[in-house]
Amino acid sequence: MATTSGPVKLGFVGFGIMGERLARAALNHDKATLTVTGVYDPSPGTADKLKSIDPSLTAFESADAVIAQSDCLHIASPPASHLQYLTQCADEGKAALCEKPLSTDGDAAAKVVSDMAKRGMRAGVNFPFASSFAVDHIQRWMSDGTVGVPERVDIDLAFAAWPRTWQMDAISWLDDRAEGGFTREVGSHFLFLSRRIFGRLRLHGSTCAYPDSGRSERTITADLHAGEMPVQMLGGTGTTEKDDHNTWTLSGTNGRVRLRDWSYAEREVDGEWQAPADALPNEQARPLILKRQLDKVAALAMGEQTNLASLEEALEVQMVVEEILKAPAS
Repeated sequence: MATTSGPVKLGFVGFGIMGERLARAALNHDKATLTVTGVYDPSPGTADKLKSIDPSLTAFESADAVIAQSDCLHIASPPASHLQYLTQCADEGKAALCEKPLSTDGDAAAKVVSDMAKRGMRAGVNFPFASSFAVDHIQRWMSDGTVGVPERVDIDLAFAAWPRTWQMDAISWLDDRAEGGFTREVGSHFLFLSRRIFGRLRLHGSTCAYPDSGRSERTITADLHAGEMPVQMLGGTGTTEKDDHNTWTLSGTNGRVRLRDWSYAEREVDGEWQAPADALPNEQARPLILKRQLDKVAALAMGEQTNLASLEEALEVQMVVEEILKAPAS
């Protein structure tokens, strides 16, 4: 596939939470590296929202139009459309950064991912842990002996309710059993992190409860391996007063370290969790992480190697997530 030279022209399909978040970061990015071409979103009010952010932004009338004017497309539409837009980008020789999941249809996703590999598609999936400063700390602690020999990973996901308060505009699909739920939206990030550090995911057993008819899951459990590393994931709603509280904890022969609430890397010292002095809350860390992601998106579009999540990694995470969601209730 043809590559581009900078600045990379980045377009957007979907202007919900993730599309807007990345577009704002892109507008503040180095213009010599990356520029924003505009957005396609069929939702009423998109044009007015764009004008309020930057009057120069174009509200395209179709996905075809924004793809035609871009070198790379951020696919932030609902999951059912992701494979369609990935394929269209490949057909037109454009790069793509896709939100997860690739699809909720594993077989369809596997076929598209295989086809993309054969065609040399320049694509990544937006798992920001690939650019996380906290993950950098975790990996340093793994290298310097703080952890010792890794023994297990525990993932705990807790929510006051689902969707979270800041996602209510998208409740129609985020709390729908077919496309939504916290396992897809949040659990997938921590499964990706486990897979990225320790190796391929294998699910051994899981449970999933759907107490509200037609709505997404309310509790899950999953026992897995990432490579040779045992991983247990637990998740539930109504288990915290916070919108979102999560921990990814690595236990080893010398001690424990964890990633808490998306952005805090912490190590256990004398029974207490301690974060580095320069640790930032997620609201402050996110723009810096997105800048790192966007640098990699530009490099991807120019044909360079990056550590963005690959389509193959995202597919593997997706397949595990969908198996968890099919499990019987405990």
